[in-house]
Formats: sequence, structure tokens, C-alpha cells
Amino acid sequence: MIESSPLLTVEQLSLGFHGQAPVVEDISFHIHKGETLALVGESGSGKSISALTIPGLLPSSARIHRGKICFDQDTLLEVSPSQHEAPFAIQNDISLQRRLQGIRGNRIGIIFQEPMTSLNPLHSIGKQIAEIIQLHRPVSGQALTDEVIQRLEEVGIEQASERINALPHQLSGGQRQRVMIAMAIANNPELLIADEPTTALDTHIQRQILDLIQSLQQKYQLAVLLITHDLNIVRDYAQRVCVMQHGRIIEQGNTEQIFTAPEQDYTHMLIHSAPEGEPVPLQDQAKTLLTVDNLNVWYPVRKGILKRIHGYIKAVTAASFQLKQGECIGFLGASGSGKTSLGMAILRLIRSEGSIVFDNQPLHQLSGKALRGIRKDLQVVLQDPFGSLSPRMTVGDIIAEGLRVHSEQSAEDIEQAVCDVMAEVGLDSDLRHRYPHEFSGGQRQRISIARALILKPKLIVLDEPTSALDKSIQKQVVALLKSLQEKHQISYILITHDPATAEAMCHQTIRLDHR
Repeated sequence: MIESSPLLTVEQLSLGFHGQAPVVEDISFHIHKGETLALVGESGSGKSISALTIPGLLPSSARIHRGKICFDQDTLLEVSPSQHEAPFAIQNDISLQRRLQGIRGNRIGIIFQEPMTSLNPLHSIGKQIAEIIQLHRPVSGQALTDEVIQRLEEVGIEQASERINALPHQLSGGQRQRVMIAMAIANNPELLIADEPTTALDTHIQRQILDLIQSLQQKYQLAVLLITHDLNIVRDYAQRVCVMQHGRIIEQGNTEQIFTAPEQDYTHMLIHSAPEGEPVPLQDQAKTLLTVDNLNVWYPVRKGILKRIHGYIKAVTAASFQLKQGECIGFLGASGSGKTSLGMAILRLIRSEGSIVFDNQPLHQLSGKALRGIRKDLQVVLQDPFGSLSPRMTVGDIIAEGLRVHSEQSAEDIEQAVCDVMAEVGLDSDLRHRYPHEFSGGQRQRISIARALILKPKLIVLDEPTSALDKSIQKQVVALLKSLQEKHQISYILITHDPATAEAMCHQTIRLDHR
């Protein structure tokens, strides 16, 4: 039962960065005990920075222009606008910092977006959970160890007593997110801020994580502030929704009302932003471009001083399929099911056993110079566009790199080819002298596509090309890929965990299961 008095109230909050215009303007919302409020918007809408103002976790350059934040009827922050005073910086108020330190991790728990970045790679997960408990409560020894194990079991970590000493990299993405949740609830908070808790997780793991948060909410009567760019995942988990665009809340209401009768066109677009449509039509006489027969990708498990092989992790076993020119095949499955391993094996980037025949060439028998000669016809677009683009190279140099390796064209011809392919993927060629960090996520993925496309390949492996993007940007990238496929008759191997993307692009699909 939702109480009449809100646990958290944010009133007319406006903030920005030093010397710049506000990125959040005049937003107001409230959350009751036991309620879930979803703060929804695309990347750059201001939702995360707004939420992180509550526990005072703003970057040093952030400045609050105005606003009031009350937690459990206690005023945490109140800034009134004044033309004679500079905007307020939380870091400069020592007494406020001390108050917030007593609340953070104690009465307010936070689940951050990327657990691999948020967790210390050098400390065990048990030590990191114990640290937050000891920061707020005098618990030590066996009692502390028992409580850490209890928290790990509570969030669904199997064999918690053994996993307590595991390092973050030894866990899967879903397990790391469960550890982040265990840290967030370690001191029985009243408010849980979940900042994109399911981004980059496959659909099945997403559902598990959201179900876990919901069960913990019901158990402890938590108020939950759920921050996400995916409006469709909140339908089953939030009572109310606030939609943010360009730093403002443009619409808010109960969840059913937002979904059945949205008032704003932007809200309607977010609801219907999943990729849609049919795969591009195949030509009648399309030839077979790729034949894979009985392909195995097994990783050896080595033990002992001599590192002898004691067994294998069988990522892919006996995979067989054919792919025609202009066709798209989808590899679907949960994280760890072997999708990427199969794709990388076809590209001959990892060791495999079996037959791979591409354009009448037996790739499994080629090596060295012979294999390099075929590389320009086999390209890949990787999952994380920011991680796969060199931060030290301009976009023009990144796109041109393949041509410089595989062709003998003049500098002028390469420059013109870069401009042409940038225009083809919807980028202004005048931006070719900029660096990757100066582009949005969607633009960086277009750069990755241009880098692959400039060599005019016959086959492109698309490794989760949209998983790190907003839903609306996903839709744009899928439409771009389909138009390029139809225009150039490129074949695609689409690696994805998203059935909607596969349905919009794939003529055939293979489902992989790591079991």
C-alpha cells in the first residue's frame, strides 16, 4: 500500500556543467515507499545526472542552478536562484557531503549501469560487499562473512560461500549485476536507484535482474527509481513513468496511462521504437556464398604445472548451414551460448575444426597470405563501437585504414571513397577530421559500418550491432543495414540476443544454447 507522504521529493531541479547551459531544467517528481518510478529517455536526456544528484554523486564540474530535494521529509538540498551568486557545487559544501556520506549506501542504495567498471577488479566480491557494510555498521569477523554470504544468496549467486572470494572478471555479466544489487541492499536501504541495470544483458538475463529487483522491493518495501532508455521494459515493473527529453520531463503519469494514451509524440516514438519490418527480398538466382559444415569451436582447459589439456569448453558443436548472396542469417542465444565464437570462427579469427567454404574458397585450409587476400571480402561490425574505434585516430583515418591495407589507390581516391561511404551511412563527410569521442553512440556505430563497407565486402558479421544503443537509434541502424544489404547484395551474419532485430533482418536463424 503506497503511503500518502512521499519518501523522496525532487522539486524544480535545474543543473548544468561549469560555464555551460543547463542540461536538466526544472524537473519535479516524487516516489512513495514501496513504489517504482521509471525515469525514461534516450541517451543524453539528463535522466542519470538527475538521479545521481539525489545521493550527491555529481562530477566536480556539475553546478546546481536551483532545486529542492527532500528525503523522508528531511531537506537534503535546497538551492534558490540568485543573479548575484554562482551556481551551487555540492563538492564545496563540507557539511552536506558528510550528511550524504551517511545516507549513501545506507538509506539510499545505488545500482550502477556497468558493473565491470563499478566493481574493483583487484578485490574479491566478498570484500567489496563487506566494505560497504563496515562503512555504516560495526560488523566484523565471522558475523560479517555470514552476512556477505547471505546477501549473495539473496540475490541468486549459487555456491555463495565458494564464490565469495571470486574476482569480478571471473563472473558473467548477469552475476556481476547481481553482486552490484547485493552491495546496494547490503544495509537495507529505503530507496534504491537503479541506473540502467539491464543494459547490454540478453533478454532472458534482463528479465531475471528486473524480477530480482522487484522481489527485493516487495520483501523490504523499497522505493525504486528505475532509470532506463527502454520504455517497454518498465511496463511490468513500474507504477508510474516520467519521460525525459532534452533535460525536461515532458510527460508523466501512471504506467498504463502512458502506454495506452501517450500525450507526446516522443513518448509514442519510444513505445514503438523496436526494429520492425521484413527481411530484404532475396534474388531468385542468388548463389550460395558460404557453406559451414560440422564446425566445432572448443576451448581447451589446461591444468597443472605443464598446462596439459584436461578437457574442453564446448562453445559450438557441429554447426552446419548455408548462406546465399544477399541473405541474412541470425545467431540467437543467451550470453555465453557461443554466438560470437561461431562468428569469429567463420572469420578465422579463432581456432576451429570443420569445413568453412566461402565464395568457393576453403577458408579452413587457408593461412597466411592466401587468407589475407580474402579478408577484404569478410568484414565485421563489433558490439561496442567506442571500444572498437581507436581514440588516437580521426574518423577519416579509421574508415580509410582497410583501403590502405588492401588496395593501392592514391591518397585522393581514398579520401573521396571515405567521403562517399560516410554519406552512404548518413554521416557528414566534413566530420571525418574529428575523433570518435566527439560522436554519439549511434554515429559511432555508423562509422563502424562505414569502415566495413568501404572495402565492398561480400559478407559482414554483425556482432550485436545495436545492443548498446537506444531503441530509436537501434531502429535507425537496422534500417540502414537493410538498405545497404539490398543496394549492394551483401550477406550478413547477425549475432544478437534480440528476437525483434532478428525478425526484422533475418531470412533464417540458428538458436544456440551453451548447454
